[in-house]
Amino acid sequence: MAISPTANIDRRELLPLLFPNQADWLFVSGLAGASKDTAALTGDGPNVYTMAGAMGAAVSIGLGMALSAPDRKIAAINGDGEMLMGIGSLVTVASEAPQNLTIVCQDNSMHGETGGQTGHTAATANLDAIARGAGISSAMTISEPSQIADAAKFIAEAPGPRFLLCRVLPTPPSAFKRNLDMAACRVRFKQGMAAG
Repeated sequence: MAISPTANIDRRELLPLLFPNQADWLFVSGLAGASKDTAALTGDGPNVYTMAGAMGAAVSIGLGMALSAPDRKIAAINGDGEMLMGIGSLVTVASEAPQNLTIVCQDNSMHGETGGQTGHTAATANLDAIARGAGISSAMTISEPSQIADAAKFIAEAPGPRFLLCRVLPTPPSAFKRNLDMAACRVRFKQGMAAG
């Protein structure tokens, strides 16, 4: 078994540094950890659609958003387990090549939603290499807090679509209590997207 990758980034501090102007973005996020972090970033505002129980869907939905709103900046936030579940979406993202799409994968090498089991990225799977192999040429990995500023620059300046793999510590996500009424969140997000 390979040695687990180094990870020294606190996920709770990551997104505000990557997206200092969060109001300029539309976000979609996956399972609870990524969704709590993204809701904390935006204050669960009208520019975010957080999901629950839709493992692996954030990138596909982000792709649809990017294609339907090419003048908006779109970010899909997910974790390593759900990225592996929706791995085929990276091929479609590369094929469609939306310039306005950024994918951020918070890789803690574990399945936090189901009990903290060790994930594939702790040993053999390299999501950065998989994204590049899918055809996403703008791909980057960070594992240290000192690299976050370069990652924010990568998001702002690299040609899209962009894939950013962030190796994070296995800490709990943000303790933000988001709205779990998905129907109300959908209406709020739709209104927010139309207003932008």
